[in-house]
Amino acid sequence: MTALSALYREHIQTLRTRTDAILADTGFDSLAIFAGALHYQFLDDMSYPFKVNPHFKTWLPIVDNPNCWLVIRRGALPEVLYYQPVDYWHKVAGEPEGDWVEHCVVRVLRKPDEAKDFLRNLGKTAFLGEWDSRFGDWLPGAAQNPEELVARLNWVRAVKTGYEQDCIRLANERAARGHVAARNAFHAGLSTLEIHLEYLKATGHMEHELPYGNIIALNQDAAVLHYHECTARRHAPEDLHAFLIDGGASVNGYAADITRTYAYRDGEFKDLIAAMDAMQRDLIGTIKAGTVYTDYHVDAHLRIARILQDFDIVRLSPEACLETNVCNTFFAHGLGHFLGLQVHDVGGHQAAYEGGRNPPPGQHPFLRLTRRLEAGQVFTIEPGLYFIPSLLNELRHGEHAGAVNWDKVEAFLPCGGIRIEDNILVKDEGIENFTRDAFRALGV
Repeated sequence: MTALSALYREHIQTLRTRTDAILADTGFDSLAIFAGALHYQFLDDMSYPFKVNPHFKTWLPIVDNPNCWLVIRRGALPEVLYYQPVDYWHKVAGEPEGDWVEHCVVRVLRKPDEAKDFLRNLGKTAFLGEWDSRFGDWLPGAAQNPEELVARLNWVRAVKTGYEQDCIRLANERAARGHVAARNAFHAGLSTLEIHLEYLKATGHMEHELPYGNIIALNQDAAVLHYHECTARRHAPEDLHAFLIDGGASVNGYAADITRTYAYRDGEFKDLIAAMDAMQRDLIGTIKAGTVYTDYHVDAHLRIARILQDFDIVRLSPEACLETNVCNTFFAHGLGHFLGLQVHDVGGHQAAYEGGRNPPPGQHPFLRLTRRLEAGQVFTIEPGLYFIPSLLNELRHGEHAGAVNWDKVEAFLPCGGIRIEDNILVKDEGIENFTRDAFRALGV
C-alpha cells in the first residue's frame, strides 16, 4: 500500500463519519450524488468538456466519466453506479480500478437510464448535482440540493484531510514544472501561444484537464485580471517588458493555483516585482490558525501601499492610501480564496456550520474568503499591484489625483502589473507553503 493509498483510506472514513452526522442532523437517510452529464453545443453533436460534480469527486478520483452516481446511505458502504457503455464512437471508461474500489460497492451501468433500477428504497433522499427532469421518476420526493445539508458539507470541506492535502501538494509540484517551463519560454522570446504549449507539455496536461484556463499575459495584458486570450497573439511583441502567468494543475481532481510575474530585463519594474515577492512572503509568515482571513487582506493593502510610497508611485502614507481607497486602484481584487476540489473552493463567505453568510467588507467587495482560519484549511495568498487604465482614469479624474506620480505610472503602464500567488496549508503551528516548496525542489 502506498502512502497516498493509506491516506485515501483515512479520507473515506472521515467522509463517512462526517456525512453520517450531517445526514442525521438534517433528517435524511441517504445522498444520491450525480457526477454530471455531457452538454452539447447548440445545433451540433459536439459536447463541451465534461466537468464533474465536485460533491462526487470529493469521494472518488473519477473526473472524466459522466453519468456515474454515488449513493451514500447512513452506516453503509458507498455505492458507485459506474457508467461503462458499449460504444465504438468514443473511448469508454476502463474497468473500475484504483484505491477507491475496495471502499465501495460498484455496480456497472451500460445505459444512463439503468441508474433508476438502483435508486430505489433510499428512504428520505437528498439529491446533489445538476437535476434532470427524468430524475423525478427515479428519485420521487428527493430534495434537490437542500440548503441546510449543502451548507454543512461546504463548511466541513474547508478542512482538508491528509489525502486532500497531499493531492494539492502534488498538484503544486506538477504546476511548478509548468511555471518553470513557461518562464524559460518567456525569456527565450516565445509568443503567448508557444508559452502556453510549453506549460501544457511540462505539466503533462491536455488543455481541458487544467483546473482553469491559463492566464498567459505579456506586457500590458497583465493588467487584465482574467486574461485568457493567449492564442490571439501568435508572436511575441517586439519590445518585451513583462510576463504574468497564472497557471494551475490537477491531481485526482484537486487543484493548484499559482501566479508568478517576471521582468524581461533589469530595471525598476524588476525591483518592483522583488518588493512584491518579499512582501508576500513576509505576509505569509504572519499567518496562523485562529485569526480571520479578512485581517490579512487589509494588512496586504497596507503593505502594498507602503510599496507604492517607496517607489514614489503614490505620495500618501499607507494608512491614508488605504483610507481614501487609492490603494484599491492598484490592488483591485481579494487577497485569495479557499482551494481544493474547486479553484475557488466553496464556503469562503459562510458564517457557520449551519449556514448563513459573512460578507466581505464594503470597501473590499471582491474578497472571496472571510472565515476564521483553522488547521487543515488550504487557500491562496495572491497580492497584486496593477496599472489598469480604466481604474487609473477614474483616479486621475478624482479628488486624490494629486497624490499620484503620473509620470511614474506612465512608465509602468507597458508592464501591466504584478501578481504573486502561493498555495498555503494552515497547521496547528504555522503554515506549509506548497508552492514555494515545489519551486524549491526544482531549484528555483
